[in-house]
Amino acid sequence: MAEDLKIIAAGKTEQYNSLIPQIKALLEGETDITANMANVAAALKEQFNFFWVGFYIIKEDVLVLGPFQGPVACTRISKGKGVCGSAWEQGKTLIVADVDAFPGHIACSSLSKSEIVLPIFNNNEVVAILDVDSSELNDFDETDSIFLGQIVKLIKF
Repeated sequence: MAEDLKIIAAGKTEQYNSLIPQIKALLEGETDITANMANVAAALKEQFNFFWVGFYIIKEDVLVLGPFQGPVACTRISKGKGVCGSAWEQGKTLIVADVDAFPGHIACSSLSKSEIVLPIFNNNEVVAILDVDSSELNDFDETDSIFLGQIVKLIKF
């Protein structure tokens, strides 16, 4: 198990290419989902210094706050509500360049300006989502979608 991350200052693709094998090492042999989500959130926050990185887990037909890094967050989000609830409902990654322009955005923090949300699947069913917020507008793109998509596939429920 890796216990330290090697943080690199490089382009986004190079950062993800360096981080993904380290995340694999963090998760290897660990079966506790909470521990694994916590380490993934910490690794992403440490490498990219995102404003907020965390997970919401579907429990009793609502998204419930899971492990995260960043300021306090919304605890429960209904299906179809905000970016997280919409990504759950649609079962697809959502990239939002300006959260204030997203219809029904749930503002857990006014400092969040852009967001990417990825559903996590188990047996073709959404079981959780990864939510990443930035304090910068238009901070996420297809590169983030591809690499974060690889990362969420490493998380086994």
